[in-house]
Amino acid sequence: MNEKVTTRDRILDSALTLFSEKGYDGVGVDLIAERAGLKGPSIYKHFKSKEEILDVLIENVEDYYTQNFGSQMNPGRIPTTAEQLIAGALGRIQFTLYDDTIVKTRKILTMEQFRNARIAKLATLHNLDAISAMYQKIFACMMEEGTIRQSDAGMLATAFVSPITVLIQVCDREPWRMQEMVEQMKDYMTYFAQNILSF
Repeated sequence: MNEKVTTRDRILDSALTLFSEKGYDGVGVDLIAERAGLKGPSIYKHFKSKEEILDVLIENVEDYYTQNFGSQMNPGRIPTTAEQLIAGALGRIQFTLYDDTIVKTRKILTMEQFRNARIAKLATLHNLDAISAMYQKIFACMMEEGTIRQSDAGMLATAFVSPITVLIQVCDREPWRMQEMVEQMKDYMTYFAQNILSF
């Protein structure tokens, strides 16, 4: 069922694209309006300012990301085998690398993290802290169920997530290496499951 695309949605979609291409400071309200098929001043019927557009974009993407990626509070199905752990992580990696909304948002976070303290915190949250917290919960649950040996779930999560995050950053900088990086992620996760988690 197709939901009707509202003018507000068009404005947000246009802003997301433009911010990801030109950076927040490189985009004016008139350009967002033009991209959305509106006259400049009419944008103020929907948003008070460009800053409010960014705030709503961030809020919407946070909800979208949590629903589709998972979170510490909702980590999804807890794996019971190495294959399940790797398959679940690969699904999240595919979402991260190929979902248009997430790709554009990551570009914004990357560009703006050096100019905006709030976005810098969001970049750290999404590149490390939130993902590590989710995997800490997953590994802690796996230990409780006896699937993996007892260890420090936080350290395991950091060790699992950090190299993958670095490889995703390579994909962003050098997209022609995407397949190579995905293969490295698979190899790393297999190594991690066999040698660190001792499946």
